[in-house]
Amino acid sequence: MTSPPTARLRQALARRLVTDDYLHDMGWMEAVETIPREVFLGEAIFRPTETESGTLWEPLRRSDVGDEQWTSFAYTNQTWVTQVGGISASDASRPLAGSPTSSSTLPGIVIRMLEIAGISDGDTVLEIGTGTGYSAALMSHRLGNRAVTSIEYDPVVAQHACEAITEAGYAPTLVVGDGLAGYERNAEYDRLIATCSVRYIPASWMWQVRDGGTITTPFWGWMNANGLANLTLGDDGTATGHFDPFEVAFMPVRPHTAPPLSHYLIGRGERRESRIDPNVLDDSTGLFVAQLGAPSAQRMGSGDEVILLDVATGSQAATQADPAGGWTVRQRGPLRLWDEVEDAVMTWQGAGCPPQSAFGLMVTRDRQYVWLGDTEGPNWNLPA
Repeated sequence: MTSPPTARLRQALARRLVTDDYLHDMGWMEAVETIPREVFLGEAIFRPTETESGTLWEPLRRSDVGDEQWTSFAYTNQTWVTQVGGISASDASRPLAGSPTSSSTLPGIVIRMLEIAGISDGDTVLEIGTGTGYSAALMSHRLGNRAVTSIEYDPVVAQHACEAITEAGYAPTLVVGDGLAGYERNAEYDRLIATCSVRYIPASWMWQVRDGGTITTPFWGWMNANGLANLTLGDDGTATGHFDPFEVAFMPVRPHTAPPLSHYLIGRGERRESRIDPNVLDDSTGLFVAQLGAPSAQRMGSGDEVILLDVATGSQAATQADPAGGWTVRQRGPLRLWDEVEDAVMTWQGAGCPPQSAFGLMVTRDRQYVWLGDTEGPNWNLPA
């Protein structure tokens, strides 16, 4: 049985989420006050340590810090990494380098996304990315076990989530499989919500959500720009909606990750004056727009010195400040990556540099594209 001090911590977390403007629907407040988040952290997490060579992820075990400190971690509105490079914190014997591959997202983002998705009493939900299982437990508490289906690609992560959800007292449908394929057996769903990022909307999601239902998913691209799309399904087989102003960054679904960068040489190619300031890519919306223009490019560098690489074609672009003023760019390869970025950014600047919420997404049987202003305005195809 959960101790009264832990119950008080849950209540305090719920109140903090209200105060910090994450939580507005009191149905979710009750769920936060009920679900023991410490159960979903398991027995170990990773804590980042910055070194000269990059971030190292140090495993931190519950047994090392004690129950009181562990519950303090659980009820801090913070993301805790639970897996790095496919290795769970409980299995790590030393600090690891690499990228996080699973985490317990901070409760404020979990709740805000559930609200943005419009999930409420009576809905059936498909969750893509079970992760630790905390959000599946929140939904099961409010909607009932039969209304919630959650799918996880990684079998180890899925097993830990199943154990935690069961310990918390819930039993939604839990599936180990490819989230991009959804789960047809329990379709049609009123809501689909993803806790991992995609580059485009999989066709199976469109088939498995009812007309009038919604798809809420983080977007991500190979330049590392992010967005949160909230789409409504039409009865004509299309879906459309806007990018929400709430900024999120989730790990990409594994088949959508960028290819590894091979050996490359920069500073070669045709040189010309840049039509835009490369520093615009340091702005989150500016980077989002640049990524729309050149979706196959990966970005390195920042400020005046930006490098774009397309692995498939070997195309490259590199910018630098010109001592005489302005900036220059060198490009080579079949794709003129900086030309594509310039065109997109200049279109956005010509519209007055509106925020990301001015952009929308249209999904049809033949095409997926992001539009600016309205569906007939400037638009860019997604790499579907």
